[in-house]
Amino acid sequence: MKTACFCIAAISLSIFAAGCGRKAVVTSGSGAMHRHEHKAPHGGTPVVLGAEIFHLEFVLDRPAGKLSVYALDGEMENYIRLTMPLFEVVATVAGAKQPLLFKAVADSATGEKAGDSALFEATAEWLKTVSSFDGVLTKIEIRGTEFTAVAFNFPKGNDKG
Repeated sequence: MKTACFCIAAISLSIFAAGCGRKAVVTSGSGAMHRHEHKAPHGGTPVVLGAEIFHLEFVLDRPAGKLSVYALDGEMENYIRLTMPLFEVVATVAGAKQPLLFKAVADSATGEKAGDSALFEATAEWLKTVSSFDGVLTKIEIRGTEFTAVAFNFPKGNDKG
């Protein structure tokens, strides 16, 4: 009876964890804890927006001094085109505030343009030499939901889970 109850509970938890699309802590038969995580498709830094409603992925091209941002869904599987032509992140580098203005990138192959793009880029000379900074996304709107003052660290991100 105890074994049957345990099996039902384990199966229920597995179904919940697989279907929810959110972080879940699952205990395996060995007692080890496993966490549901999303993998950044470009190997960059994921920044969570809301309760994993959306993600931004920050990808640094150090030699070019360029930081690219991809707007992605909550599972980091699909691109989300934004109607905003630009957004700002204020980075703190060695105690100094450094604004980064991310502009939409047009791509004729995908039909993306300013006001309808999932890729944004910003350039700055200091990006060629820095390995870490704290940032605040001042404001971004995705599919009618506005996110303001989103703090994160590059390259750690902001996922506390």
